[in-house]
Amino acid sequence: MAEELRFAALGGVGEIGMNAYLFGYGESWMLVDLGLGFADDRLPGVDIVLPDPRFLEAEKDRLAGLVLTHAHEDHLGAVPYLWPRLGCPIWCTRFAAAVLRRKFADFGISAGDAVHEVAPRQNFRVGPFRCRFLHVTHSIPESNALVIDTPAGRILHTGDWKLDPAPLLGPPTDSEGLEEVGNARVLAMIGDSTNVLSAGSSGSEAELRDSLMELVAAQPNRVVFTTFSSNIVRMETAILAGVAAGRRPFVIGRSMRRMLEAAREVGYLADLPPLGEEREIMDLPRHRVMALVTGSQGEARSALQRIAQGSHPRLRLERGDTVIFSAKIIPGNERVLFDLHNQLVSQGVEVITEEDHFVHVSGHPCRDELEQMYRWIRPKIAIPVHGEARHLQAHVRFAKRLGAEQVLLVSDGDLVRLAPGPATVIGRIPVGRLAVDGGELVDADDELFRTRRRLAGNGVVSVSVVLDEHGSLLADPRVSVAGVVPPARLERLKGALVEAVAEAIEALDDEAVLEDREVEEAVRVAVRQALDLPRERRPLVETNITRLGPEALARLEDESEGALTR
Repeated sequence: MAEELRFAALGGVGEIGMNAYLFGYGESWMLVDLGLGFADDRLPGVDIVLPDPRFLEAEKDRLAGLVLTHAHEDHLGAVPYLWPRLGCPIWCTRFAAAVLRRKFADFGISAGDAVHEVAPRQNFRVGPFRCRFLHVTHSIPESNALVIDTPAGRILHTGDWKLDPAPLLGPPTDSEGLEEVGNARVLAMIGDSTNVLSAGSSGSEAELRDSLMELVAAQPNRVVFTTFSSNIVRMETAILAGVAAGRRPFVIGRSMRRMLEAAREVGYLADLPPLGEEREIMDLPRHRVMALVTGSQGEARSALQRIAQGSHPRLRLERGDTVIFSAKIIPGNERVLFDLHNQLVSQGVEVITEEDHFVHVSGHPCRDELEQMYRWIRPKIAIPVHGEARHLQAHVRFAKRLGAEQVLLVSDGDLVRLAPGPATVIGRIPVGRLAVDGGELVDADDELFRTRRRLAGNGVVSVSVVLDEHGSLLADPRVSVAGVVPPARLERLKGALVEAVAEAIEALDDEAVLEDREVEEAVRVAVRQALDLPRERRPLVETNITRLGPEALARLEDESEGALTR
C-alpha cells in the first residue's frame, strides 16, 4: 500500500451532483470537491443531500487536504456542513474562496487560515500530491481541471468543463496547457460524462446572449428569468438584455445576490448596470420589469415557487407575463419542474424553456469536445464520473473507441488501484448520503424517511386503548384514520375497526395481554384485516396503551362521583 496510487468516489458516480472524489498515495488522501445533490421522492421533506463523510472522518489524520475545482453547489455546497468534521486545509481559486467565505459566515464557521487561494498554473502541494489548476470554460467563473503528479504517475481530473470558443467571462479553456499535460504522459483521466450522449458541441454563451437579447425584447409584459445562481455570465446576459429592452433589472433570491456579491468582490461584473430594489418592483409598469429569480430547478423554498404560489411578498405575476427557464433540468427534478410549469401556465403566464427557444447552453462537453480532450490527454486509464449509469456506460464505450488502454466503470465506494500494475477495483469504502432535514444531518436510510414514505403512500391509523391491571378494556378503543381510505368508506368502517380491535385484545391470553408489544401486534393485525386493503397498502398503525391500576381507578371513580354531586 505504501506505493499504491488509489482513487475512490464518495459521490458523483451514477448520479448528477454530490461530487466528492478521493485520491490516495501511500498513507495519505486528498479530497477533490465536496458537493451536495438534490433529494428525490425517496426523502420526503428534504431538499438536499450530502455525501456521507464517515470514511473521511475515520481517515481524518491522513487527509492532507481538500481541493475545490470550482464554486458550483454540486462541487462545493457540502463544505460548510461537513468541513468542521474534517478541519483539513482547502485549496481553491479566488472566486471559489469568496463564495466559500460567505457560506462559512452564514454557518458561523471560522476557518482561520485553512483556505488557500491559488491561481491557474500555480503549483501547490497537498501532502504527497503535486498539483496545479488549468483553467477550463464552464458555466461559472474560474472552473478548473486539476493536474495531480505523484511518484506513481500523473492524473488529470477534468472537473466540469467545455470548449466555449467565445466565453463572455474569463479566458478560453487552456488548450495549450492540456496539450502539454498530455505530451508528458497521463496515467489516468477522471472525466466528466454529463453530455456524452449529445452529439456535436455544447455551444457558446456569446451566441446565447444574442438569442436572449431578442427574446426579452419581444415580450410585452413582465419578464421573470431563472437560471442557476452560480451562472454569473448568464445572469449578466439577462440583466443586459433587460436594460437593452428598456426594463429595470431586479435580482430576487438570496443565493443569486450572494453570487453576484462574490463575483464583484474578485473583479467580475464591474460594469454591471445598477439593480432595482425589490420593494419597487410592483410600482413599475409591467413592460419595464426584468426580474432574475432563484428556482430554476423548482426548489421548494425558492423565489419562483413562492411567486407561482402567490405567496411572495414583493412580486406577483399576472396573465400575459413571461417566465424564462434558462437552465437544463437536472435528472430527478422533472416532475417538480413540470408541475411548476403547469402551475404558471394555468395562471395565464407564458413559460419558455429550452424546448421552445434557444435559452440555454450547457456547461458540459458534448461528444466533439470530449473527443478533443482525449486527443490532447491520451490517458492510459479512463474513469468516467459525473453522470448517471447511462452516461457512464456510453462514456466507457466512447473512451475505448478513442484509444484508452483501460476504461473502468466504477460505482460510488469502489476503491480503485491505479498503480502499480493494471488498474483494478481492490475493495470498497463506506459511502452513503446524509439528508439535511431542518438544519440537522440525518442518514438517508434512517427510519425517519421510511416512516414518512409510508405515511405519504399508505396513511396512518392511531388506536388508543385503556386497560386495567388484568388487561381488560375499560372503554371502547378509540380509532382515528388519516390518508388510508376515502371518507365515505371510513364512516362505514369505523364501527368494524373498533370492534376488531376490542376482539383482538380480548382474545389474547392472560400473559400476552399484559405485554405492550403483544397488544400492539394484535391491534396492528386486527386493523389491517378490518381495513381489507390490497397487500401493497400497509398503513402505519400506532397504538397508545394506557394501563390503570386500582389506585388510579379509585381516583377516577371519586372524581366522577364528585362531578355528579356538584
